[in-house]
Amino acid sequence: MKSDTGTLDQHIRSAGFPYPDSIIHTFVGGSALHGAKVSHTDDLDIYGVFIEPPAESLGITRYEHFVWSTAGNERRNGPDDVDICLYSLRKWATLAAKGNPTALHFLFTGASVAADSRNGKAWQEVSRSGRIFVSRQAAMAFQGFANDQLARLIGSKGNGKHGQRPEYIGKFGYDTKAAMHVIRLLNEGIEFIETGAITLPRPERDLLISIRTGDYGSLDKVTDLANRLFTRLEAARQSSTFPEDVDRSLVNHLVASVYLDFYRAQ
Repeated sequence: MKSDTGTLDQHIRSAGFPYPDSIIHTFVGGSALHGAKVSHTDDLDIYGVFIEPPAESLGITRYEHFVWSTAGNERRNGPDDVDICLYSLRKWATLAAKGNPTALHFLFTGASVAADSRNGKAWQEVSRSGRIFVSRQAAMAFQGFANDQLARLIGSKGNGKHGQRPEYIGKFGYDTKAAMHVIRLLNEGIEFIETGAITLPRPERDLLISIRTGDYGSLDKVTDLANRLFTRLEAARQSSTFPEDVDRSLVNHLVASVYLDFYRAQ
């Protein structure tokens, strides 16, 4: 399935998103972004940021999040499905300031909108200020997301669309995709806390693929690696030279500036 910017725009418009001309950044996420895609087993995950109209940002209503999937809410996604997750700039910045790993990915995916356009300039202003979203507190968010995947791995989240994947358990004895995400998140967290960046696709993508395909080894071997990475992430947090938390006044100034410039350019 193609994933160029034009195709992403077509998917977003087909999904019924009401403000397609106000999107300032889009990219393909999921395993394709991390470099751990295996053949044609994954769906197409589209992420993006938009700037809602003034009435939605300054009025009494809010339009902060658009989620849509060809699979609906009950069925687990297949390789031909499309998932779309779009955030308003305010919502995205709120998540990124909390160290949300998915939100932080947005800063390291490169420009997707023409740099000389109004929309492209808006995201350029955000990406140039990306360092204001770096803090030691983000380590806790990475730990939390990794623990959530670990719950899938050991079965405490149950089955279903957001629980264990029976197809992986039946083939490998455990949910190897959840195992891969545990290791990915911990390595991303360590890199982010140490350097303020997340490399995409992941440098350890060969390891991630070996875990996902069951070649790495037993569940015990995976959890042993995870425990060592949890320890490394905590050590990185304690020794990091980054501030303990994000300066929210800087984030407020950035978000307000981008919104105002975008509206003035209309």
